[in-house]
Amino acid sequence: MYTGLQHLHSFMSYLVLLGLLVSIVAALAGWFGNKNFSDKDRKLGLLGLIPVHLQWVFGVILYFVSPLGLENFSGEAMGDSTSRLYILEHPLTMIIAVILITVGYSRAKRQIGTDNRGFKSIAIFYGIGLILILSRIPWNAWPGN
Repeated sequence: MYTGLQHLHSFMSYLVLLGLLVSIVAALAGWFGNKNFSDKDRKLGLLGLIPVHLQWVFGVILYFVSPLGLENFSGEAMGDSTSRLYILEHPLTMIIAVILITVGYSRAKRQIGTDNRGFKSIAIFYGIGLILILSRIPWNAWPGN
């Protein structure tokens, strides 16, 4: 179960990155194109939100079943940068990113039919979330390496 979940979590990250990039590009186009935020644009925002939430669920499960996660938590592991990444830095940063992306989507969906503030909300919050995600991906364990 652990190995399958680890592979799912690893390959799901491609969908997360793709969904966030599509959502951010669409939001930037709408924001700088001075378009009104519509229901279609809200649905494009879901392309970033849904994979992020699924990835978070897989990550939480993996955190509790992985020997690199909660099971490895100790003061001694905090001294090792790789262990600290898996135990603390990666999960905490991803939780913050998921919260920011969720806030961005929630703010945007209230702007349907108004000006371009929905685009601005998605572009800014999803963009910050993407930067946080990219900063704490364990690149040495990235699929294909």
